[in-house]
Amino acid sequence: TPYTRTNFQMSVSFTKKEVGFLKSMEECRMATSHDDIPHVKPVSYALYNNTIYIATDYETRAFKNLEKNPKIAVVIDKYLPSSHKAICIQGDAIILEKGKEFSEIYNVFYKKFEWVRNQPWKEGEAPFIKIIPTNKSSWGLK
Repeated sequence: TPYTRTNFQMSVSFTKKEVGFLKSMEECRMATSHDDIPHVKPVSYALYNNTIYIATDYETRAFKNLEKNPKIAVVIDKYLPSSHKAICIQGDAIILEKGKEFSEIYNVFYKKFEWVRNQPWKEGEAPFIKIIPTNKSSWGLK
């Protein structure tokens, strides 16, 4: 069964500078795992109420991985020579498929991304992944 439970405890918070950086970006690399094989892919994300949400599809390898193993990691970074900025976040994933939180996040994605406006979807057609961070590290954001 998918990890839709909501009893994960958030034990990590973001600094003001980290929040500013996270709001300024829209793509990250998400890592999941199946059979001890890492899987990494670029994905769009949005920060809402200091929480990272990722849009995905039911048919993706990442979604199938998270159904079996809720462990997730993301890296949001901007590389400039001598000025690399990044946040690496590890934690647990919650799958959102419907309800009030799903609708709120869908509206955030709809406003932020043209591709969502061009290819809209409804509850049950594609889920969001909510990341509950358990560990983070950042650099270049002092």
